[in-house]
Amino acid sequence: MSLQDDLAAVQRCLDTLVQSVERLEKQVGGGSLEIRRVRTDASHLRESLVLLAEAAPTLRPPQSRPDLVAISDDPYNSSLWTDSDDEGLGARDRRAP
Repeated sequence: MSLQDDLAAVQRCLDTLVQSVERLEKQVGGGSLEIRRVRTDASHLRESLVLLAEAAPTLRPPQSRPDLVAISDDPYNSSLWTDSDDEGLGARDRRAP
Protein backbone atom coordinates (compact mmCIF):
# COMPACT_ATOMS: atom_id res chain seq x y z
CA MET A 1 0.00 0.00 0.00
CA SER A 2 1.13 3.51 -0.68
CA LEU A 3 1.31 6.19 1.96
CA GLN A 4 -1.83 7.84 0.61
CA ASP A 5 -3.71 4.53 0.79
CA ASP A 6 -2.62 4.05 4.38
CA LEU A 7 -3.67 7.59 5.30
CA ALA A 8 -7.07 7.04 3.68
CA ALA A 9 -7.50 3.76 5.59
CA VAL A 10 -6.68 5.47 8.88
CA GLN A 11 -9.13 8.27 8.02
CA ARG A 12 -11.90 5.74 7.43
CA CYS A 13 -11.13 4.05 10.75
CA LEU A 14 -11.20 7.40 12.53
CA ASP A 15 -14.54 8.25 10.93
CA THR A 16 -15.92 4.95 12.21
CA LEU A 17 -14.46 5.67 15.65
CA VAL A 18 -16.07 9.12 15.79
CA GLN A 19 -19.44 7.67 14.76
CA SER A 20 -19.15 4.99 17.43
CA VAL A 21 -18.23 7.57 20.06
CA GLU A 22 -21.27 9.66 19.08
CA ARG A 23 -23.55 6.62 19.43
CA LEU A 24 -21.98 5.76 22.76
CA GLU A 25 -22.39 9.35 23.91
CA LYS A 26 -26.13 9.17 23.16
CA GLN A 27 -26.43 5.96 25.18
CA VAL A 28 -24.33 7.04 28.16
CA GLY A 29 -25.03 10.75 28.09
CA GLY A 30 -22.63 13.50 27.17
CA GLY A 31 -22.08 14.96 30.62
CA SER A 32 -19.60 12.48 32.03
CA LEU A 33 -15.92 13.23 32.13
CA GLU A 34 -15.00 9.87 30.59
CA ILE A 35 -17.08 10.30 27.43
CA ARG A 36 -15.84 13.87 26.99
CA ARG A 37 -12.27 12.59 27.28
CA VAL A 38 -12.89 9.91 24.64
CA ARG A 39 -14.53 12.46 22.32
CA THR A 40 -11.60 14.85 22.80
CA ASP A 41 -9.06 12.09 22.16
CA ALA A 42 -10.82 11.11 18.93
CA SER A 43 -10.80 14.76 17.88
CA HIS A 44 -7.07 15.01 18.60
CA LEU A 45 -6.45 11.92 16.49
CA ARG A 46 -8.28 13.53 13.58
CA GLU A 47 -6.22 16.72 13.93
CA SER A 48 -2.99 14.72 14.11
CA LEU A 49 -3.92 12.77 10.99
CA VAL A 50 -4.58 16.01 9.10
CA LEU A 51 -1.14 17.29 10.13
CA LEU A 52 0.45 14.01 9.07
CA ALA A 53 -1.32 14.09 5.70
CA GLU A 54 -0.07 17.65 5.12
CA ALA A 55 3.49 16.63 5.97
CA ALA A 56 3.33 13.40 3.93
CA PRO A 57 4.82 14.84 0.71
CA THR A 58 7.90 15.99 2.64
CA LEU A 59 8.40 12.72 4.49
CA ARG A 60 11.30 10.71 3.11
CA PRO A 61 11.01 7.04 2.30
CA PRO A 62 13.31 4.85 4.37
CA GLN A 63 16.80 4.87 2.98
CA SER A 64 18.39 1.61 1.99
CA ARG A 65 21.13 0.25 4.18
CA PRO A 66 24.67 0.83 2.96
CA ASP A 67 26.56 -2.09 1.49
CA LEU A 68 28.50 -4.14 3.98
CA VAL A 69 32.27 -3.99 3.84
CA ALA A 70 34.12 -7.23 4.34
CA ILE A 71 36.96 -7.05 6.86
CA SER A 72 39.73 -9.57 6.46
CA ASP A 73 40.67 -11.89 9.33
CA ASP A 74 44.35 -11.57 8.39
CA PRO A 75 46.48 -9.92 11.08
CA TYR A 76 47.39 -6.28 10.61
CA ASN A 77 50.89 -5.26 9.62
CA SER A 78 52.79 -4.59 12.88
CA SER A 79 54.43 -1.50 11.33
CA LEU A 80 51.05 0.23 11.64
CA TRP A 81 51.52 0.32 15.41
CA THR A 82 55.03 1.77 15.50
CA ASP A 83 55.24 4.87 17.74
CA SER A 84 51.71 4.33 19.04
CA ASP A 85 50.59 4.42 22.68
CA ASP A 86 49.01 1.40 24.34
CA GLU A 87 45.56 2.46 25.44
CA GLY A 88 45.62 3.19 29.14
CA LEU A 89 49.33 2.36 29.53
CA GLY A 90 51.02 5.27 27.81
CA ALA A 91 54.06 5.16 25.58
CA ARG A 92 56.21 2.00 25.49
CA ASP A 93 59.40 3.63 26.69
CA ARG A 94 57.81 5.44 29.64
CA ARG A 95 56.27 4.19 32.85
CA ALA A 96 52.64 4.72 33.71
CA PRO A 97 52.08 7.11 36.64
